[in-house]
Amino acid sequence: MSIDDLPNVADLLDFDTTTLYYERPLPQEVERLIEKASSNDPDALAEAYLKLACFQAPRNLTVLVALYRFYYYKHRLQEALDIAEQAVATTANLLELPADWRDVSAETFRKKCASKVMGLVRFYLSSVKGAAVLCLRLGRIDEAVERLRKLTDLDARDRLASRELLQLALRRIENDAREAHFQTH
Repeated sequence: MSIDDLPNVADLLDFDTTTLYYERPLPQEVERLIEKASSNDPDALAEAYLKLACFQAPRNLTVLVALYRFYYYKHRLQEALDIAEQAVATTANLLELPADWRDVSAETFRKKCASKVMGLVRFYLSSVKGAAVLCLRLGRIDEAVERLRKLTDLDARDRLASRELLQLALRRIENDAREAHFQTH
């Protein structure tokens, strides 16, 4: 299987546990903390459980996804972005890629990921895309464009539909520039 065989996915939220979380089992105590956080506890208590789970298993993707989802669904987008970036760096480490996504060339990506589990490769790409979407929602369009351009390099066949999102972001930049021009004249 190659990167070209990856299914089209929306973002970091779009995973099932059977293909992603293989890399290391979740310790029982950490699993209990995530379960407690997902029960109907007040937000502050749920967040505390998730942060404790993250402290106990800081590089576990299941924990990072749980914390990401918490922040995302609470519309705490900057915190969700911080966790998405942690997920990118953690996954890069597992894939033996440079920690900073900006430093990953298409050639390095193909070489390093050719023999890796595709669920993890897909998670890496989707984490970068999820971070780009969060940047868009936060109004950080230039940062989103940078991430989306990297994705189009790494996913040459556009299995993650990043090109369309990139075009949307570029149109937004054009519209903002046009609007700024009209405001000054």
